[in-house]
Amino acid sequence: MKKDIADHNDIGLLVNSFYDKVRVDAVIGYIFNDIIGDDWSHHLPIMYQFWGSVLLNTPGYSGNVIKKHIDIDKQIPLQKEHYDRWVALWTETVDNLFEGENAAQAKNRANLMIHLISMKVEMARLGKTII
Repeated sequence: MKKDIADHNDIGLLVNSFYDKVRVDAVIGYIFNDIIGDDWSHHLPIMYQFWGSVLLNTPGYSGNVIKKHIDIDKQIPLQKEHYDRWVALWTETVDNLFEGENAAQAKNRANLMIHLISMKVEMARLGKTII
């Protein structure tokens, strides 16, 4: 039986494992690699804080997820296939490593967030930005 996501070590394992897949993925890897490049030392700690706040209710994340993705979309247009692939890789990574309530929440919240992000990105394209 796999354990549930319980602490920051688990968040680190999840985030690192996920981005290891993302970096080499044929569908979305180029987006992350073009935007982030070879130095992930800034992005990964932000993701640890973000997912720690989402799943463990720990303080520390202060970014704006919607604005960040709107900015990315201006550089590399984000498409449904990109969002779908992100969710598929996230779900696969969670399922490979964990099970339990927080693992289920990790998948559920990712799906909700990707829906919100894609909707807000589309609104921004139409000049109806609400961040």
